[in-house]
Amino acid sequence: MHAKFGVDTSLTILLNYPICFLTGWAVQPNALPFHWPDMSYSMGMLALGLGFVVTFLLTGFSTQKNGMATTSLANNISLVIPVLFNLLIWNRGGADWTWQIIVGLLLAFGAIYFCSPQIDGKGQNKSLTALLLVFVGYGITNTAFNFLNAEVATEAGGTIPFMLMIVAGAIGASVLELIRGTILGKFTWNKASVLAALPLGLPNFFSFYFLLKTLDYFGNNGAIVLPIFNIGVIVGSTAVAYLFFKEKISGRQSIGISLGCIAIVLLLL
Repeated sequence: MHAKFGVDTSLTILLNYPICFLTGWAVQPNALPFHWPDMSYSMGMLALGLGFVVTFLLTGFSTQKNGMATTSLANNISLVIPVLFNLLIWNRGGADWTWQIIVGLLLAFGAIYFCSPQIDGKGQNKSLTALLLVFVGYGITNTAFNFLNAEVATEAGGTIPFMLMIVAGAIGASVLELIRGTILGKFTWNKASVLAALPLGLPNFFSFYFLLKTLDYFGNNGAIVLPIFNIGVIVGSTAVAYLFFKEKISGRQSIGISLGCIAIVLLLL
């Protein structure tokens, strides 16, 4: 829809973080003033917000250098980092190497691969560093998000105050990038791009919120929740593209969706 209405997507994404913050504050006004945890955790939450913006910018850079397909695949496969962190190091929420978990994870990564855009070789491997940074960046932010939610969300006052502290870091990083990008002439400032931040920031807040509540429900077992969340985004996006934008579902994507549905069932057993 952004392309149809002449929206600068990069600008809109950066502007959506204040909308996300105001939505959370409206839902729970007593979230302010913040009750920050100790210094290390507080800095970690602000750094996580910064990480969200940095990984978005890295994704844009990698897409220009390597193309959408390879960048999308690096982004989605980064799921392996929080999953292994949960299973091998943290072992939170009863994560264990049952056969259902192993097969479910394998099918989940297969679903991600088949649902990702077809790699045509154009622009491929022009910047291996950018691809690695996207992989590591998303892997670290997802892992930190899961970890900090378990360790400090309650101390911070609950899910919404915890979210707003992270978003505060994202706002700080966004302001700096908006200033830099505007000076360099990278952004197309227009009414459509500014207004588009509203319908983006509102669901963005609730996607954060319900992801955190789901992690809570599953004992912060990211080895189960994050693959299901990732597959859900991919399958949901494919369905929206088919229903509203009349995009065709290829045989490759159909295989991915089928594998994803089986993976979700196995991970929830």
